[in-house]
Amino acid sequence: MSQTAKVAVMGVSGYAGMELARLLLHHPAFREHAPLFLGRAGSTPEPLVNLHPHLLDNNGSRNLRVEPLDWRRLQDEGVQVLLLATPHEQSRAMVPEALARGIRVVDLSGAWRLQAVENRAVYAFEDEGSATAQAVQAKAVYGMPELHREEIPSAEIVANPGCYATSVILALKPLAQAGWLDLNRGIVSDSKSGVSGAGKAPTAKTHFMYAADNLSAYGLFGHRHTGELLEQLQLTREQIVFTPHLLPIPRGILSTIYVHFTEPREAEEVESCYRAFFAASPMVRIYGAGQLPQIQYSVRTSYCDIGFQLDQGGRRCIIVSCLDNLLKGAASQAVQNLNLMCGWKEAEGLK
Repeated sequence: MSQTAKVAVMGVSGYAGMELARLLLHHPAFREHAPLFLGRAGSTPEPLVNLHPHLLDNNGSRNLRVEPLDWRRLQDEGVQVLLLATPHEQSRAMVPEALARGIRVVDLSGAWRLQAVENRAVYAFEDEGSATAQAVQAKAVYGMPELHREEIPSAEIVANPGCYATSVILALKPLAQAGWLDLNRGIVSDSKSGVSGAGKAPTAKTHFMYAADNLSAYGLFGHRHTGELLEQLQLTREQIVFTPHLLPIPRGILSTIYVHFTEPREAEEVESCYRAFFAASPMVRIYGAGQLPQIQYSVRTSYCDIGFQLDQGGRRCIIVSCLDNLLKGAASQAVQNLNLMCGWKEAEGLK
Protein backbone atom coordinates (compact mmCIF):
# COMPACT_ATOMS: atom_id res chain seq x y z
CA MET A 1 0.00 0.00 0.00
CA SER A 2 0.92 3.68 -0.24
CA GLN A 3 1.70 6.02 2.65
CA THR A 4 -2.04 6.43 3.16
CA ALA A 5 -4.83 3.90 3.42
CA LYS A 6 -8.58 4.00 3.82
CA VAL A 7 -9.35 2.59 7.25
CA ALA A 8 -12.53 2.23 9.30
CA VAL A 9 -12.87 1.55 13.03
CA MET A 10 -15.86 -0.16 14.60
CA GLY A 11 -16.44 -0.05 18.36
CA VAL A 12 -14.89 3.24 19.44
CA SER A 13 -17.19 3.61 22.45
CA GLY A 14 -15.20 1.09 24.55
CA TYR A 15 -11.87 1.58 26.29
CA ALA A 16 -9.77 -0.20 23.64
CA GLY A 17 -11.72 1.51 20.86
CA MET A 18 -11.10 4.86 22.52
CA GLU A 19 -7.34 4.24 22.54
CA LEU A 20 -7.47 3.00 18.96
CA ALA A 21 -9.16 6.24 17.88
CA ARG A 22 -6.60 8.32 19.76
CA LEU A 23 -3.64 6.51 18.21
CA LEU A 24 -4.99 6.71 14.67
CA LEU A 25 -5.84 10.41 14.94
CA HIS A 26 -2.16 11.04 15.72
CA HIS A 27 -0.81 8.54 13.20
CA PRO A 28 1.18 10.17 10.35
CA ALA A 29 -0.79 8.24 7.72
CA PHE A 30 -4.09 9.82 8.79
CA ARG A 31 -3.12 13.47 9.14
CA GLU A 32 -4.94 14.43 5.95
CA HIS A 33 -7.83 11.95 6.03
CA ALA A 34 -9.04 10.56 9.34
CA PRO A 35 -10.35 7.00 9.56
CA LEU A 36 -14.08 6.36 9.44
CA PHE A 37 -15.52 5.74 12.89
CA LEU A 38 -18.49 3.40 12.99
CA GLY A 39 -21.30 2.49 15.34
CA ARG A 40 -23.96 -0.19 15.07
CA ALA A 41 -26.10 -0.30 11.94
CA GLY A 42 -29.12 1.95 12.38
CA SER A 43 -27.59 3.94 15.24
CA THR A 44 -27.82 7.71 15.39
CA PRO A 45 -24.69 9.56 14.19
CA GLU A 46 -22.82 11.19 17.06
CA PRO A 47 -19.77 13.46 17.31
CA LEU A 48 -16.70 11.46 18.31
CA VAL A 49 -15.75 14.05 20.93
CA ASN A 50 -19.10 13.58 22.65
CA LEU A 51 -18.02 10.01 23.41
CA HIS A 52 -14.42 10.95 24.21
CA PRO A 53 -14.01 14.68 25.00
CA HIS A 54 -10.26 14.30 25.50
CA LEU A 55 -9.89 13.67 21.74
CA LEU A 56 -10.90 17.27 21.04
CA ASP A 57 -8.08 19.23 19.43
CA ASN A 58 -7.62 22.09 16.97
CA ASN A 59 -7.03 19.81 13.98
CA GLY A 60 -10.59 19.05 13.01
CA SER A 61 -11.54 16.32 15.50
CA ARG A 62 -14.63 18.35 16.41
CA ASN A 63 -16.08 17.50 12.98
CA LEU A 64 -15.54 13.74 13.18
CA ARG A 65 -18.64 11.65 13.74
CA VAL A 66 -19.37 8.07 14.64
CA GLU A 67 -21.59 6.96 11.77
CA PRO A 68 -23.84 3.88 11.62
CA LEU A 69 -22.32 0.86 9.92
CA ASP A 70 -23.21 0.71 6.22
CA TRP A 71 -21.37 -1.97 4.24
CA ARG A 72 -22.20 -0.37 0.90
CA ARG A 73 -20.71 2.93 2.06
CA LEU A 74 -17.50 1.19 3.17
CA GLN A 75 -17.14 -0.31 -0.29
CA ASP A 76 -18.03 2.94 -2.07
CA GLU A 77 -15.42 4.83 -0.05
CA GLY A 78 -12.78 2.21 -0.79
CA VAL A 79 -12.14 1.08 2.79
CA GLN A 80 -9.20 -1.31 2.73
CA VAL A 81 -8.89 -2.31 6.38
CA LEU A 82 -11.56 -2.54 9.08
CA LEU A 83 -10.46 -2.53 12.70
CA LEU A 84 -12.95 -4.17 15.06
CA ALA A 85 -12.96 -3.26 18.76
CA THR A 86 -16.18 -5.18 19.19
CA PRO A 87 -17.43 -8.07 21.37
CA HIS A 88 -16.52 -11.58 20.27
CA GLU A 89 -19.96 -12.53 18.92
CA GLN A 90 -20.23 -9.28 16.96
CA SER A 91 -16.85 -9.92 15.36
CA ARG A 92 -17.89 -13.47 14.46
CA ALA A 93 -20.78 -12.00 12.48
CA MET A 94 -18.94 -9.06 10.91
CA VAL A 95 -15.66 -10.59 9.76
CA PRO A 96 -17.13 -12.96 7.13
CA GLU A 97 -19.11 -10.05 5.68
CA ALA A 98 -16.02 -7.84 5.51
CA LEU A 99 -13.90 -10.51 3.85
CA ALA A 100 -16.63 -11.23 1.31
CA ARG A 101 -16.53 -7.55 0.36
CA GLY A 102 -12.76 -7.53 -0.06
CA ILE A 103 -12.08 -5.64 3.16
CA ARG A 104 -9.20 -6.86 5.32
CA VAL A 105 -9.70 -6.99 9.10
CA VAL A 106 -7.81 -6.50 12.33
CA ASP A 107 -10.03 -7.95 15.05
CA LEU A 108 -9.31 -7.00 18.67
CA SER A 109 -11.72 -9.58 20.06
CA GLY A 110 -11.08 -13.25 20.75
CA ALA A 111 -13.34 -14.39 17.91
CA TRP A 112 -10.60 -15.76 15.61
CA ARG A 113 -7.50 -16.13 17.80
CA LEU A 114 -7.66 -19.86 18.44
CA GLN A 115 -7.09 -22.62 15.92
CA ALA A 116 -7.94 -25.64 18.09
CA VAL A 117 -11.62 -26.46 18.62
CA GLU A 118 -10.99 -27.50 22.23
CA ASN A 119 -9.41 -24.11 22.98
CA ARG A 120 -12.26 -22.19 21.37
CA ALA A 121 -14.83 -24.07 23.47
CA VAL A 122 -14.49 -21.50 26.26
CA TYR A 123 -16.23 -18.96 24.01
CA ALA A 124 -19.15 -21.26 23.10
CA PHE A 125 -19.55 -19.69 19.65
CA GLU A 126 -22.95 -20.45 18.13
CA ASP A 127 -21.47 -20.86 14.63
CA GLU A 128 -18.74 -23.27 15.74
CA GLY A 129 -18.14 -25.88 13.06
CA SER A 130 -20.02 -24.07 10.30
CA ALA A 131 -18.44 -23.91 6.87
CA THR A 132 -18.23 -20.12 7.03
CA ALA A 133 -16.52 -20.08 10.42
CA GLN A 134 -14.04 -22.75 9.34
CA ALA A 135 -13.17 -20.85 6.17
CA VAL A 136 -12.54 -17.62 8.07
CA GLN A 137 -10.57 -19.36 10.80
CA ALA A 138 -8.28 -20.91 8.19
CA LYS A 139 -7.33 -17.41 7.02
CA ALA A 140 -6.74 -15.92 10.48
CA VAL A 141 -3.19 -14.98 11.50
CA TYR A 142 -2.42 -14.52 15.18
CA GLY A 143 -1.56 -10.84 15.40
CA MET A 144 1.57 -10.79 17.50
CA PRO A 145 4.16 -9.11 15.26
CA GLU A 146 7.06 -10.38 17.34
CA LEU A 147 6.08 -13.95 16.42
CA HIS A 148 4.26 -13.62 13.09
CA ARG A 149 5.82 -10.61 11.41
CA GLU A 150 6.22 -12.47 8.12
CA GLU A 151 2.59 -13.63 7.80
CA ILE A 152 0.78 -10.46 8.91
CA PRO A 153 1.49 -8.21 5.88
CA SER A 154 -0.46 -10.45 3.49
CA ALA A 155 -3.15 -11.61 5.91
CA GLU A 156 -6.83 -11.04 5.18
CA ILE A 157 -7.70 -11.25 8.86
CA VAL A 158 -5.39 -10.58 11.78
CA ALA A 159 -6.62 -11.76 15.18
CA ASN A 160 -5.21 -9.38 17.77
CA PRO A 161 -3.92 -11.27 20.85
CA GLY A 162 -5.40 -11.06 24.32
CA CYS A 163 -3.79 -8.69 26.82
CA TYR A 164 -2.77 -11.31 29.39
CA ALA A 165 -1.65 -13.62 26.60
CA THR A 166 0.61 -10.93 25.16
CA SER A 167 2.40 -10.39 28.47
CA VAL A 168 2.98 -14.12 29.04
CA ILE A 169 3.80 -15.23 25.48
CA LEU A 170 6.37 -12.49 24.92
CA ALA A 171 8.03 -13.33 28.25
CA LEU A 172 8.25 -17.06 27.53
CA LYS A 173 8.68 -17.46 23.77
CA PRO A 174 12.44 -16.76 23.57
CA LEU A 175 13.18 -19.31 26.28
CA ALA A 176 10.74 -21.87 24.87
CA GLN A 177 12.15 -21.55 21.36
CA ALA A 178 15.69 -21.94 22.71
CA GLY A 179 14.61 -25.23 24.32
CA TRP A 180 15.75 -24.13 27.78
CA LEU A 181 12.52 -24.73 29.72
CA ASP A 182 12.14 -27.82 31.87
CA LEU A 183 8.50 -28.48 31.05
CA ASN A 184 8.40 -31.48 33.37
CA ARG A 185 8.72 -29.01 36.26
CA GLY A 186 5.93 -26.87 34.82
CA ILE A 187 5.43 -23.12 34.39
CA VAL A 188 3.45 -20.86 36.69
CA SER A 189 2.19 -17.47 35.52
CA ASP A 190 0.75 -15.22 38.22
CA SER A 191 -0.81 -12.34 36.25
CA LYS A 192 -2.54 -9.19 37.47
CA SER A 193 -4.56 -6.65 35.50
CA GLY A 194 -6.23 -3.32 36.08
CA VAL A 195 -10.01 -3.08 36.02
CA SER A 196 -10.23 -1.77 32.44
CA GLY A 197 -9.25 -5.26 31.25
CA ALA A 198 -12.81 -6.36 32.01
CA GLY A 199 -14.23 -3.87 29.51
CA LYS A 200 -16.38 -0.78 29.87
CA ALA A 201 -19.66 -2.41 30.82
CA PRO A 202 -19.82 -2.40 34.65
CA THR A 203 -20.29 -5.62 36.60
CA ALA A 204 -20.61 -6.46 40.28
CA LYS A 205 -16.91 -7.40 40.40
CA THR A 206 -15.64 -4.31 38.60
CA HIS A 207 -17.81 -1.96 40.64
CA PHE A 208 -15.70 0.49 42.68
CA MET A 209 -17.01 -0.89 45.98
CA TYR A 210 -15.77 -4.38 45.06
CA ALA A 211 -12.52 -3.62 43.25
CA ALA A 212 -11.11 -0.77 45.33
CA ASP A 213 -8.76 -1.79 48.17
CA ASN A 214 -9.04 -5.38 46.99
CA LEU A 215 -7.08 -8.05 45.09
CA SER A 216 -8.88 -11.10 43.78
CA ALA A 217 -8.09 -14.15 41.67
CA TYR A 218 -10.51 -15.33 38.99
CA GLY A 219 -10.77 -17.64 35.99
CA LEU A 220 -8.66 -20.38 37.60
CA PHE A 221 -7.87 -23.21 35.17
CA GLY A 222 -10.35 -21.77 32.68
CA HIS A 223 -9.48 -18.24 31.59
CA ARG A 224 -10.14 -17.70 27.90
CA HIS A 225 -6.57 -16.51 27.22
CA THR A 226 -5.15 -19.89 28.29
CA GLY A 227 -5.67 -21.38 24.83
CA GLU A 228 -3.50 -18.67 23.31
CA LEU A 229 -0.64 -19.61 25.63
CA LEU A 230 -0.98 -23.27 24.70
CA GLU A 231 -1.07 -22.66 20.96
CA GLN A 232 1.60 -19.98 20.66
CA LEU A 233 4.02 -21.59 23.13
CA GLN A 234 3.19 -25.16 22.05
CA LEU A 235 2.38 -26.28 25.57
CA THR A 236 -0.10 -28.70 27.06
CA ARG A 237 -2.51 -27.72 29.83
CA GLU A 238 -0.47 -29.80 32.27
CA GLN A 239 2.68 -27.78 31.55
CA ILE A 240 1.45 -24.33 32.59
CA VAL A 241 -0.73 -22.83 35.32
CA PHE A 242 -2.07 -19.38 34.45
CA THR A 243 -3.89 -17.47 37.20
CA PRO A 244 -5.24 -13.97 36.52
CA HIS A 245 -5.99 -11.44 39.28
CA LEU A 246 -7.92 -8.18 39.38
CA LEU A 247 -5.85 -5.23 40.60
CA PRO A 248 -7.54 -2.13 42.09
CA ILE A 249 -6.00 0.16 39.43
CA PRO A 250 -7.50 1.46 36.16
CA ARG A 251 -5.05 -0.12 33.70
CA GLY A 252 -1.85 -2.12 33.33
CA ILE A 253 -0.75 -5.77 33.54
CA LEU A 254 2.07 -7.39 35.49
CA SER A 255 2.82 -11.08 34.96
CA THR A 256 5.24 -12.85 37.29
CA ILE A 257 6.29 -16.12 35.66
CA TYR A 258 8.17 -18.95 37.37
CA VAL A 259 10.21 -21.41 35.26
CA HIS A 260 12.94 -24.03 35.62
CA PHE A 261 15.75 -24.55 33.12
CA THR A 262 16.93 -27.95 31.95
CA GLU A 263 20.50 -26.95 32.83
CA PRO A 264 22.13 -24.05 34.70
CA ARG A 265 22.31 -20.72 32.87
CA GLU A 266 24.19 -17.50 33.45
CA ALA A 267 22.32 -14.21 33.62
CA GLU A 268 24.24 -12.95 30.61
CA GLU A 269 23.04 -15.96 28.60
CA VAL A 270 19.43 -15.31 29.48
CA GLU A 271 19.66 -11.62 28.67
CA SER A 272 21.36 -12.39 25.35
CA CYS A 273 18.61 -14.87 24.50
CA TYR A 274 15.97 -12.20 24.98
CA ARG A 275 17.86 -9.47 23.15
CA ALA A 276 18.58 -11.69 20.16
CA PHE A 277 14.97 -12.84 19.89
CA PHE A 278 13.57 -9.29 20.06
CA ALA A 279 16.34 -7.56 18.09
CA ALA A 280 13.88 -6.55 15.35
CA SER A 281 10.97 -5.83 17.71
CA PRO A 282 10.65 -2.10 18.43
CA MET A 283 7.80 -2.43 20.94
CA VAL A 284 9.54 -4.79 23.40
CA ARG A 285 11.98 -3.43 25.98
CA ILE A 286 14.37 -5.84 27.71
CA TYR A 287 15.69 -4.97 31.14
CA GLY A 288 19.19 -5.91 32.29
CA ALA A 289 19.69 -8.93 34.54
CA GLY A 290 18.20 -8.32 37.98
CA GLN A 291 16.29 -5.22 36.86
CA LEU A 292 12.54 -5.71 36.94
CA PRO A 293 9.83 -3.73 35.16
CA GLN A 294 6.86 -2.18 36.91
CA ILE A 295 3.40 -1.24 35.70
CA GLN A 296 4.12 2.45 36.21
CA TYR A 297 6.93 2.28 33.62
CA SER A 298 4.83 0.73 30.84
CA VAL A 299 1.34 2.11 31.50
CA ARG A 300 0.16 4.55 28.81
CA THR A 301 2.98 3.39 26.53
CA SER A 302 2.91 0.91 23.65
CA TYR A 303 5.74 -1.22 25.04
CA CYS A 304 5.94 -4.61 26.67
CA ASP A 305 8.71 -4.53 29.30
CA ILE A 306 10.47 -7.77 30.27
CA GLY A 307 12.95 -8.43 33.07
CA PHE A 308 14.17 -11.50 34.95
CA GLN A 309 16.06 -12.76 37.97
CA LEU A 310 18.02 -16.05 38.20
CA ASP A 311 18.58 -17.98 41.42
CA GLN A 312 22.14 -18.75 42.53
CA GLY A 313 22.10 -22.18 40.93
CA GLY A 314 21.07 -20.80 37.54
CA ARG A 315 18.22 -23.28 37.08
CA ARG A 316 15.29 -21.30 38.48
CA CYS A 317 14.23 -18.08 36.81
CA ILE A 318 11.51 -15.55 37.60
CA ILE A 319 10.39 -13.38 34.69
CA VAL A 320 8.38 -10.18 35.09
CA SER A 321 6.46 -8.82 32.12
CA CYS A 322 4.53 -5.53 32.14
CA LEU A 323 2.34 -3.76 29.61
CA ASP A 324 -0.67 -1.50 29.28
CA ASN A 325 -3.65 -3.78 28.66
CA LEU A 326 -5.40 -1.14 26.54
CA LEU A 327 -2.34 -0.43 24.39
CA LYS A 328 0.22 -3.21 23.79
CA GLY A 329 -2.50 -5.52 25.09
CA ALA A 330 -5.06 -4.21 22.59
CA ALA A 331 -5.06 -0.93 20.59
CA SER A 332 -1.38 -0.26 19.93
CA GLN A 333 -0.80 -3.90 19.01
CA ALA A 334 -3.65 -3.51 16.51
CA VAL A 335 -1.88 -0.47 15.07
CA GLN A 336 1.35 -2.49 14.82
CA ASN A 337 -0.59 -5.04 12.78
CA LEU A 338 -2.19 -2.32 10.65
CA ASN A 339 1.24 -0.85 9.96
CA LEU A 340 2.55 -4.21 8.76
CA MET A 341 -0.54 -4.82 6.61
CA CYS A 342 -0.11 -1.43 4.97
CA GLY A 343 3.64 -1.76 4.42
CA TRP A 344 4.55 0.94 6.94
CA LYS A 345 7.16 0.86 9.68
CA GLU A 346 5.92 -1.39 12.47
CA ALA A 347 6.25 1.30 15.17
CA GLU A 348 4.74 4.11 13.06
CA GLY A 349 2.57 6.32 15.26
CA LEU A 350 3.39 4.42 18.46
CA LYS A 351 6.50 6.04 19.92
